[in-house]
Amino acid sequence: MTSKIELLAPGGDIEAIKAAIIAGADAVYCGLDTFNARNRASNISFDELVGVIQLAHNFDCKIFLTLNIIILESEFKSLAKLLSKLANTTLDGVIVQDIGLLYVLRTYFPSLDIHASTQLTTHNVGQVPFLKKLGASRVNLSRELNLREITAMTAVGHQHDVLTEVFVHGSLCVAFSGLCYSTSASAGNSGNRGRCSQACREEYETTPSGNNFPLNLKDNSAFFDLPALIDAGVHSFKVEGRIKGASYVHTVIDSFRKQIDGFVETGELLEDGERLYKVFNRDLSNAFLRGDLNQSMFIENPRDNSKYHALAKNEAISVVQIHQVEQNLQAEKQAINATVFDKIKPLSIEKRHLSLSFKGQAGEPLTLLATSLDFANGRNQPTEQSFTLQSQSKLQESDKNCIDKSAVEKRFKSFNNAHFQLTNLDLKDLPEGLSLAFSQLTNLKNELHSLLNANTPLQAEVKLPKLVRHPKPSDRDTNSAQEKTKAKLSILICDETDIDLNTLTDADIYFKLPDAYKRGCTKYVGFLKQNPRLIPWFPAVLIGKDFDVALTILEQVKPKLIVTNNTGIAHRAFELGIAWIAGPFLNTTNSYALLALKEAFDCAGAFISNEINYLQMRAIARPENFKLFYSVYHPILLMTSRQCFFQQSVGCDKPRIDNGCMLSCDKSTSITNLKGMSFAIDKQKAGYPSIYNNDQFLNMEIINQLSELYDGFMIDLTNIGAGDKVTPDKAQLIRQFELLLQSDTDAGDAKLSDTQQALQHSISAMVTDATNDQYHKGL
Repeated sequence: MTSKIELLAPGGDIEAIKAAIIAGADAVYCGLDTFNARNRASNISFDELVGVIQLAHNFDCKIFLTLNIIILESEFKSLAKLLSKLANTTLDGVIVQDIGLLYVLRTYFPSLDIHASTQLTTHNVGQVPFLKKLGASRVNLSRELNLREITAMTAVGHQHDVLTEVFVHGSLCVAFSGLCYSTSASAGNSGNRGRCSQACREEYETTPSGNNFPLNLKDNSAFFDLPALIDAGVHSFKVEGRIKGASYVHTVIDSFRKQIDGFVETGELLEDGERLYKVFNRDLSNAFLRGDLNQSMFIENPRDNSKYHALAKNEAISVVQIHQVEQNLQAEKQAINATVFDKIKPLSIEKRHLSLSFKGQAGEPLTLLATSLDFANGRNQPTEQSFTLQSQSKLQESDKNCIDKSAVEKRFKSFNNAHFQLTNLDLKDLPEGLSLAFSQLTNLKNELHSLLNANTPLQAEVKLPKLVRHPKPSDRDTNSAQEKTKAKLSILICDETDIDLNTLTDADIYFKLPDAYKRGCTKYVGFLKQNPRLIPWFPAVLIGKDFDVALTILEQVKPKLIVTNNTGIAHRAFELGIAWIAGPFLNTTNSYALLALKEAFDCAGAFISNEINYLQMRAIARPENFKLFYSVYHPILLMTSRQCFFQQSVGCDKPRIDNGCMLSCDKSTSITNLKGMSFAIDKQKAGYPSIYNNDQFLNMEIINQLSELYDGFMIDLTNIGAGDKVTPDKAQLIRQFELLLQSDTDAGDAKLSDTQQALQHSISAMVTDATNDQYHKGL
């Protein structure tokens, strides 16, 4: 493990990347125009990326590429081509969200260093070894963690040789990253695909507490907490801001660079951080890091707050004073822009110029002199680098297989690419009538590529093998289509009184465990032991002591099977030999994710993401002896937060959230945006505050269309997030779904039987305000 403190900067476009480099960033993360979670950033082309890497490396700065979205099955072919190209660069790392992409990188592209994105919602110590096993060398921790939690996770990271990153500045999402579906459900723009529409920044109808922007958080800043993060063992201090411009990036990175260097040199913080308020900000807060979740983290202004900060600092009251402060701030901003662009002007990402000269005589080796000119050095003159290479075999006089210009061009024209501009191909010192095995020319080309690419050998393009589609485990011994097993019903409950439903059905019954527990809680150990038919369902977020209690439940109950939305629990279940199913909030959208879970952790099955559509599901190939599940009825979760949604909506007497809030609060309300769309805010006892769509998800089409793909269809009977809707009769709903699954159906047949139509009408009448738009829209 390295002890160096890394300052990691955002780079949304070429100017911002240059600004980060010149400001002293140790590394920059940036995205191409595909496969990254900031579609609204300008982003860069592959050719520009190659130039950026060369420029950054000349300044001892690393470049990490963001591939941090969930991947669809149809995209892996083009993604493999991109990864093959990246493997032949000196890129320093790729940032990844999708578990399937982690599998592909580890299996087929071992030279590419893998970093786990914040989109993987890494928040407990069990998730670090999980990601390590999938090939990650570092993890970006969830932004909601406090210093104590960060310290514990970093210590586990050190044990597993995994580096940790922490966001130290920039925008805060009010929701846990990777678990926000707000714009996916409402606008078809998934945050897990880089198309977040920022519903948390929207204006809403004035709430009872008098707020119009009830979900809008201040920006994060740990500018004065750097010593504590250093003591915690954090490796990388990451700044958010790939949508921000060059002046923002330079100002923030230069400020942090000076703060870090000053502290390392003197042991004291020397910078006052005032420059951070000169560029875009929504005011600044370090409340998550302090573990002090209070109302002051919110702000009514989702746009730039720099003017209001300047007015407050200068105590400007009169019209004249306000005008003067605004003029001064504008002048300062213009000066910052001018200074930054003046600094980055000499920096170039122009391709290296490459000149190749060949010479030789009969009885001598073929000699190649290669000269490259590097313009990406920040100086007026290019840097020259030369190599001399010789063939292993000697040139022979012959009138066959002669080394002429066409033979040389055929093998060396590939150097006219994203990396180089081939400016000269000189054969004047090579007499005619000389021959050499063409394999020798190919060897020279490969050797030259390695020398020009930091001694990295040329790697052939990887073509992913065709995946095998395995049958359902229950269908392996059947040959007739009529004998194929039908998908089985499963139900999710969370109320202990609902266990009586097991007398009405042979469906699998999942019992949803809480997000939070009292310290040393043993209640659920006894409950699950007394009800062995219940299959424990672990939530997506389990932080600190709550993860410890969840582990205790798992270890003491030792159920035959669990469902988990948390990878830390999945890792421990694997260690204990407990069969486990990946829950729907692991965002599983492709076959490679299934392979990763099956091969690395002996996963028994997985819920396929409700974000993808019919065609996207059909493309998924099931691994051998692996079950697939899908939730056909549930409230539509938009976001889950560690913050309180009630302080800004209906108000709350408590100034800040404490452990008692998590365990005892069970409020509900709603907020309405300016388009008239209402959203239910729900807080269950021992649950995180969450926001749900007005419509519930109800997809009966899939039962007829894709029953051959799925082993089980689940209905959620927890009532969580249902708002003020009338709760359907649970026993009746179960019976209707069981009859629907048992009814005769030809998979993919658009025509429904009379019985099926009647059952669907009956269910639709029981479930009000329902939609299955996501099943049609997909990602």
